[in-house]
Formats: sequence, structure tokens, C-alpha cells
Amino acid sequence: MYAATSSVSAPVRPHRTLPAGGGPYLEPGRPSAAAQGVVRARRMPGTGSQPVSGRIDLSGPQGAQLRTALASVQRICPEFAPVQVLRRSGRSVLLVGTTGRMTAVAKVLLDHSPEWRERYRHEIAAYRAFVRHRPPVRVPRLIAADPENCTLVVERMAGRVAALQRHPVEPPPRVDLRAALGAVCRVNQWRPPAELFGTPMNYARRIARDYELGLLTDRDLGDLQKLLHGVKLSGTALQFNHGDALLSNLLLSPAGPVLLDWEHAGWYLPGYDLATLWTVLGDAPAARAQISRLAQSAGPAARDAFLVNLMLVLTREIRMSETAVQRSMLATAPSQPPAVGALSSGEEQRLLLRRLHDDAGMARRAVRAAVGTR
Repeated sequence: MYAATSSVSAPVRPHRTLPAGGGPYLEPGRPSAAAQGVVRARRMPGTGSQPVSGRIDLSGPQGAQLRTALASVQRICPEFAPVQVLRRSGRSVLLVGTTGRMTAVAKVLLDHSPEWRERYRHEIAAYRAFVRHRPPVRVPRLIAADPENCTLVVERMAGRVAALQRHPVEPPPRVDLRAALGAVCRVNQWRPPAELFGTPMNYARRIARDYELGLLTDRDLGDLQKLLHGVKLSGTALQFNHGDALLSNLLLSPAGPVLLDWEHAGWYLPGYDLATLWTVLGDAPAARAQISRLAQSAGPAARDAFLVNLMLVLTREIRMSETAVQRSMLATAPSQPPAVGALSSGEEQRLLLRRLHDDAGMARRAVRAAVGTR
């Protein structure tokens, strides 16, 4: 933030224990052995992490979707043998399996709308670029890819995820935060060939859209446009960023941190990844203060760029959180009631939304202070 010692005004959210299968990797269903279309999983060879096993149910409507996804994977990687569903949503499916003696993750797009096709193709292009231009952090090795059908197969890396949730309910250990910040800073200092990655963020258009959605006030609009104009006049160079530097996209292992999910990678105003980390670390004020100092260390232009990024990241998270709250209000009663003293998913989302609005107010004051120094 503009004032690195500012504190977070929102209350610390109580810890809520995740059910089995929570977080980014979901447990597979457990159909009966007699069910039709069941793929029996094998134990995966040496990954250095806990081996997983299970069954993939290929029967029924969801099974048909998985069969289609698996066919797309095996068309480009015939030796891929599925083991487990890591994650499935209406937009994509992630499968873990084996290719020979290697463990692999297959990512298949289900929603072929133009926006999502572009994201997947961008991620495939990033992994192809990494073959010849290695980034300064560990990344999964590309095994096979099909941009036309938006199918990607990469090496499954060993390690534990730095956080199971997008917004961790408890501050991660200091050693994990240090590893995350170190990885992000190394990525930001990297200078790959400019033609390999585009500029995923159109700042002027994004500011205008957030204003139209009511996420920015009239004064926010004017202040951000002034900061953006000043950054451009200063000649500040764009910076390479991961684009989605969440702790849930970071694996930690003895060999070093691994960054996943590169569909937003590209050239941004300086500090976009730092703004993302600052936003999701709402319960870690010391880490936020360190991020603020890093963002200001390169001078006023870098500080202003960070503040523009921070406001846009916060408005995105507020929009996502509002959607989640609306879904929770429309949903029926949860299948499993929360434990005694724990919060329901809807309550936790409302607390998160409150904290995000408090953070946006803090960022807004910092933006106004920065404009006042010009």
C-alpha cells in the first residue's frame, strides 16, 4: 500500500476446516465396482508425493463428458492412462494419469466460448515457449498440447500446495510466504522475448468496465486515469507477470517452488503479481507490509502502477465474491452442516466480501494520496 504500515481493518475470519476433497484437488467419486464404464486407477510411480489411487466413473451423463475429455487427451497423448479426477467444473476438467513411468496432468476445456478458448490457447503457448526459454522458477514440463481442441498435458510436479483456498483463512507460515514472494519476484525480473507473450490487460478498457459495473466511483475513475497517465508518461517499462499469482497456484517442494496455471502470463504494469498476493493475504498484515515496501522500492512510478493494479485486482475479487454470495443464497441447505463453531460457506463468503470492501477502501485512500503527490 501507499502507507506500508497500514493495518487491515476487517476482522480475522475464523478457521473453517475443509471437508475431505476440498481445495483445488477434488477426490474422485466412488462408484460401485459393478458400475459400467469404471476405469480402475493404478498407483502412480515415483512422484515424490503421496500416491493417489481411485476410480473414474465413465457412466452416466458426467461419464460421457469425461469420456469426451479423455478421448481428446489420448488423441494427442495415446499412452495417457487416467488415474483420478483432480478437478471438474462446468468449464474444464483436470485428470491425473500416467504416461509410461511419468505422472501427468491433463487439462481439457469443456466451455468453448471465445474467452475461455483464448485463455487455454494462451496457456498452451506459454508452455511451448518454456521449452526453449526456461523461466527462473520451476514449471511443469510440456508433454503434449492441442490448441485447436484446448487440451494440454503436462508433467505432474511433486510438492504441497501453498494454500488450498484462493483467500487462505489463516496466514501461511513465514517460510511459505518467503518462498512465494521469492518466486514471484524472480518471475517479475525475467525478460523473455517480447513476441512470445502479449499484454493480457487493457488497463483503460478495464477501468472503464469496472466503472460501468459500479465497482468504481466517479472519483476512482478520475484518480486511476491520472495515475495510469502518469505511469505512461514516466516511460515505465512493462513487467513480465504470472498474472494469477495465487498461493493455490504454487507448489512447495525441497527442490524449490513450482508455479502452475500460466493462462494469464504476460506483460503488465509493474506490480500486478504483488497486488494479487497482497489481495489474498488479508489475514497476514506483516506479509502485506513487506509487499507494499517491495512495490514502493522502485520509486513513485512503480508505486503508482502497483496501486492501479491493486484497485483492479480488488474489484475483480469483489465481483467474484459477490457472485459467490449470490449463489450461496440461492443454494439449498448444504449436504453436511458445518462443525460446531465453524462458518458455513455462505457466511465465510460474506465475511470475505466485507474484508475485500475494507481493502478497497484502504486502496482507494492510497490512490488519492498518490494523486495528491503529483
